[in-house]
Amino acid sequence: MEIIEKAPAKINLGLDVLHKRADGYHELEMVMSSVDLADRLTITELMEDKIILETNKAFLPVDRRNNVYQAVAMMKNRYGIKTGVKIDIQKNIPVAAGLGGGSSDTAAALRGLNRLWQLGLSEDELIAIGVEIGTDVPYCLYGHTAFIGGKGERVQLIDPMPQCWVVLVKPKISVSTRTVFPEVDVEKISHPNIGALRAAIEADDYEEMIRQMGNSLEDITIQRHPVIQQIKDRMLKYGADAALMSGSGPTVFALCRQHSRAQRIYNALKGFCEEVYLVRTLK
Repeated sequence: MEIIEKAPAKINLGLDVLHKRADGYHELEMVMSSVDLADRLTITELMEDKIILETNKAFLPVDRRNNVYQAVAMMKNRYGIKTGVKIDIQKNIPVAAGLGGGSSDTAAALRGLNRLWQLGLSEDELIAIGVEIGTDVPYCLYGHTAFIGGKGERVQLIDPMPQCWVVLVKPKISVSTRTVFPEVDVEKISHPNIGALRAAIEADDYEEMIRQMGNSLEDITIQRHPVIQQIKDRMLKYGADAALMSGSGPTVFALCRQHSRAQRIYNALKGFCEEVYLVRTLK
């Protein structure tokens, strides 16, 4: 039996770091939405009790260092699955980019295995597994537009963000989220109004959504990598309605209501960075 799952990229319309929790994680408030750039997982059942991962990116690990492998091993152990599985991951989302590619792949694997092995697990049960692997996995199990709280485990779907074009630009650097959060000083970072952002989206007010967007982690990552600010500046210069870093970076995204402006930004940035994508928001 073979199952195919799509794993879309996410962008952070808003990200606020509130404080450090007793468990060492940071308390977060975020609004995320998915975009039409996706990895593709092909999941095939094996009679032999083993886990095989394959991917089109040679630098990606295909053993226990890979979150998808961890998800499969956890599901097999937890539910006593004695058959094996092969998962082919066709990567289209940039890696270590702030777009949640690894988390989305993990979520897609959990959804697919739930179907393959006919486990009948609810979304809450899948979330409980996913959050053990990565804090963005619970959101990626849902996708679409959502408010996220806690360390990532509290997910509330909200009305879809207003439809628009998205230009994604990833510079030739990688950023590990684990290295960014230790530098967070909640007294010094900016704090976007996530409640106001959520209200604007639920009112389908594009202009107000643009005004309320923000990312607490931008200053930290931009200080390390000034090219992120350069990308933002270029996007705004060429007509972006908004330009913001996604997650802990380094990918920057521009929002545009008009396709012609999005195309102009895409063309302008294509000569500046190799990894540039023009996509739509997902309904």
